[in-house]
Amino acid sequence: MWKLAVVFFIVIGPTLAGIGALIPLTVFGVNAFDPLILAGCAAAGAIVALPVSYLVARRVNELIQPRGPRTA
Repeated sequence: MWKLAVVFFIVIGPTLAGIGALIPLTVFGVNAFDPLILAGCAAAGAIVALPVSYLVARRVNELIQPRGPRTA
């Protein structure tokens, strides 16, 4: 399941980091923001993506596991 979580992190990580980078640009404007805040918000988005990708991988893993006895 960890391999599946890594694959999901490849997609979810940059997405949430990009959303985090948009926050200071939206609040302060393009010309009046601190680059440190931009980097911090992007890093926070990437950190939030770790448990999110794990939870998504766990849910997908539960959905693809066979249930009950198989009948022919």
